[in-house]
Amino acid sequence: MAQLPHPLSRRDRQQQTREALVFAARRVFSEDGYHAASLERIAREAGFTKGAIYSNFDGKPALFLAVMDQNLQLADGDIRDPFDETKAPTSTGRDLAEREGYSAAATQGFALATLEFISAAARDDTLAPQLHRRLADVLDRYTEIAKRVGPDDETLPAADVGKLLAALDQGLGLILLSGDVPLDTTLFNAGMRRLIDPARTSADRASGA
Repeated sequence: MAQLPHPLSRRDRQQQTREALVFAARRVFSEDGYHAASLERIAREAGFTKGAIYSNFDGKPALFLAVMDQNLQLADGDIRDPFDETKAPTSTGRDLAEREGYSAAATQGFALATLEFISAAARDDTLAPQLHRRLADVLDRYTEIAKRVGPDDETLPAADVGKLLAALDQGLGLILLSGDVPLDTTLFNAGMRRLIDPARTSADRASGA
């Protein structure tokens, strides 16, 4: 006789509910923007009532931060050594979105919603510190690349190189959002190389590598 599966624990059910809400929230924020997105629609898309959101999150800002956290976790493996020729160049997020099944329109929509959220959170005394912590995490990831890949005689501190790498990433993202500008992963990768190790980049170009 087949053994029946064990019923989900309360904790597992809550985790499933949170994951469903985050997934639905990303879609709704992508389509409606941060300010226009309603918690009622997010709950309905996830198959729950609005009360389920407040049982798991403090409100719309907390739910948006949860979506951002999920995106940052997924992007962890995409921030890598730009001199590693065994892997394809990293992009400003489009390749990650494609892998996760998000359309170009959905990716652009969520990026625009993120700009809305940042504008609001930066003016909010409660949200600003939470936003800053996530920015610090992103900077730490780029700083780690600068430490691991940069030359031993680099005079610019790795933390500063990390900030420049993050600025390149986010800046290219803004250009892509502003219109149909032909920027690709190869350009992004070339920019990262120049910032991390200009001398090595020049030597590689001279040798045809």
